[in-house]
Amino acid sequence: MRDHLRFAGQSDAEQCEALAAIVRSTPLLMAVLEGLRDDGLPQAIVVAGALYNLVWNRLTGRPDLTGINDIDVLYFDPRDLSEAAEDAVIRRLDRRFADLPVPVQIRNQARVHLWFPEKFGIPLAPLGSADEMLGYFASRTHAIGVRLDAGGVLQVVAPFGLDDLFSFRLTPNPALANKATHDAKAARAAGIWPELTVIPWPAG
Repeated sequence: MRDHLRFAGQSDAEQCEALAAIVRSTPLLMAVLEGLRDDGLPQAIVVAGALYNLVWNRLTGRPDLTGINDIDVLYFDPRDLSEAAEDAVIRRLDRRFADLPVPVQIRNQARVHLWFPEKFGIPLAPLGSADEMLGYFASRTHAIGVRLDAGGVLQVVAPFGLDDLFSFRLTPNPALANKATHDAKAARAAGIWPELTVIPWPAG
């Protein structure tokens, strides 16, 4: 087996441990996770590119930030669904993370249904948690998140597991009719990590 695939096919526990070890060895991500924990932002979770890109970089020997333009953070606060309330959170955490080399992009998942249809042309029912949004990501491979709890335990959230990630396999998630997003992200990723296998969006 090629070395970058050394975690492919391992158990869920072994793959979660491998992901957690990579995250814990990355000062940038730990700074964000610790900052979110200390801030107390409800259900805050680091998701997507900052995780799967980092894993692919580590396993192929590329610099950690290759392909990473920002760090996506989801949270869930249904108490105030206004754009102004979300902006206040964004500004507060922008100040906290101002010294990081990439921006932290923060979005309240309790209000995603208010703007998602206009942006993507797809209806989305109100969500019940931040973690629930992972189930609607265009690629199952990208549907991963980590958070740091009050006791310092790193929690991994991966509704479709981690084998696609560690197998360098981009697998579509047809939970929503979001082929365009899957195709665009796949084309970009394959240009950076030629080790990837892209599974096409299912016909029909």
